[in-house]
Order: sequence, then structure tokens, then C-alpha cells
Amino acid sequence: MQYRTLGRTGVQVSSLALGAMNFGKIGRTTQVEATAIVDAALEGGINLIDTADMYSDGESEELVGKAIAGRRDDIVLATKAGMPMGDERNHRGSSRRWLVTELDNSLRRLGVDHVDLYQVHRWDPSTSDEETLSALTDLQRAGKIRYFGSSTFPAYRIVQAQWAAREYHLSRYVTEQPSYSILQRGIESHVLPVTEQYGLGVLVWSPLASGWLSGAIREGQEITTSRSTFMPERFDTATPFNRARLDAVEQLAKVADEAGLTMIQLALGFVTAHPAVTSALIGPRTPAHLHSQLAAADTVLSADVLDAIDAIVAPGTDLAAHEKYDTPPALLDPSLRRR
Repeated sequence: MQYRTLGRTGVQVSSLALGAMNFGKIGRTTQVEATAIVDAALEGGINLIDTADMYSDGESEELVGKAIAGRRDDIVLATKAGMPMGDERNHRGSSRRWLVTELDNSLRRLGVDHVDLYQVHRWDPSTSDEETLSALTDLQRAGKIRYFGSSTFPAYRIVQAQWAAREYHLSRYVTEQPSYSILQRGIESHVLPVTEQYGLGVLVWSPLASGWLSGAIREGQEITTSRSTFMPERFDTATPFNRARLDAVEQLAKVADEAGLTMIQLALGFVTAHPAVTSALIGPRTPAHLHSQLAAADTVLSADVLDAIDAIVAPGTDLAAHEKYDTPPALLDPSLRRR
């Protein structure tokens, strides 16, 4: 396992981090299975665990909390807030009212008195940067969080938040958590240059592109991954963008074979090769999934392999741009671009 400094914090984190989204009802992962995954992850050298309040409606945090009991100080613990937690209109977003309340809920579920990294899950257009940053700064000063970061923010919002922190003399986001994989490389053209400029740590999610790069999806085979059962439209190979993904996967499989690598090693080795990336979040649903991904912990891709990947999916290109979560709201809602 390689270790890298998380932005400018001085905290050393593993190049592969354990994402706990599949813990609980989302991945049908029990406490016994979650604990086994955490045990194996720590044994494999992972020291950063990332979860969120909304993963399985809080169940993920509960499972993580029980799994790390007795070894909290050996783990860099991260969670997130901001996505809806029920139907109540104020149980979401990044207002002071909600972040203060929901952090206490997360700490209770996790069974800890602080988290190392608290992340705003999505940019909240209805809340000012000053409101959010002042609340996070106060939580930091209270000792409930050590650092805070953003997740899936557009590049211009990352910049704006950095300037707001300076203007109002508040603590700043020290990390960003974007989606990044061989098939979704758009952040290379905007987000990653900004995170490098401001010295942010980068924890990338979905490095296996929701299973497209796991080796389980190939031409002529029925797609039976867990994700495809509840998001079938993302795996319908009759659509042009999914056809493009499948074509790219077939070419990438040849590159992996020639290099003596699995598809998982190719995919994880690619994202962790970028100098702006600190860690790749892996989200195993079973111990077997974890071990197949831990095999990529020491993978270093040669320049020839990286060049071959560039020839298949050009740098800065998203093969499914419509699946991005950092699109400006006015591009999705016509009412926001009409007078």
C-alpha cells in the first residue's frame, strides 16, 4: 500500500480508501460482513474509511461505527452530509441548522466523539458559502470535526468557496471528492487543475465506473452486476453512450491482458497515477470484492500503458457526460435559464 499526504493537512492516508456506501441495505451487507471487510481492509493497509449519513438511511454509519470500535485512533474517519434524509424539507442541504444537527446524528450512529473529515455531499445552490463555511468552522473549533471538504463540486464552486473562506476569515475546504475513472475523465479538464492550484486532497469515487471496469462487463455477456439491477438504464447497451463504454471496455481489456493486469488493477492504477489524486475510494460489497481490489494497491502503470489508455478514452473526456453530478443547475432545469 502506498501512502500520501491528504492535501496540505499533514495527514497520511492510503492510496486506496474504503468506501462504505454498500454497507447496509444498499449492498445487502450485514454487520458480520461489514466488519469482515473493515478487518481485511485495515490488514491490507487501508487507513481511511469514508461513509455518509444517507447511505442506507444511516445504517452504513452504524455498521462502520461497530466495525471500528476499539481502534478508532488508527483510522482516518470521513463522513458526509447534505443529501436528503427523509421528506422533511430542512433535513438536507448545507445550512448551519442542518449541518450542526446532522453531524450530531452521524457521531451518534458512528459511536465516536469526532470525525476526521466532514464533507458537504453536494453543492447546495440555496445556501451561501459564508453560511456553510462558518458552520463548519465552528464545528471544527468545537472539536467535533478535524477537517472539512466538498464532494462533487463544480470547479468554479471550489474556487468560489476558497475565496469565500479567505474573505470571511473562515477555515476552508481541504479536500474534494469527485467521480473519476477511465470512462469519466472530465474532471481532468477543470476540477483537478483547481484542486492542484489550491492544494486540496482528492478522494475519487467510482474508479471502477459503477462496475463497467470491474471485468464483469464484457461483450456478449449478460450484465448481472448488483448496480445494474437497480440502475438498468446505465447498462442498456442499446444506447449510444453505453455502446461507447462497452467498446472502450473491450479495448481496455486488451491493454490489461497485454500488461499482465486485471481490469481492476488497470482501472485503479490509472486513477491513482494522476498527481492530483490522493486516494481512490473502493466500495466492496463482499470480502471477495475487497481482495480483488486490494490486489491493485501496489499497481504502477507504465507510460506505455497510460498512453494506450489515452488513445482509447481521450484525456478530459466523459463517455457518459449526462451522468455527472456537478452539472450547473441551469443546464438541468429550464426554468433557471428563462426570464
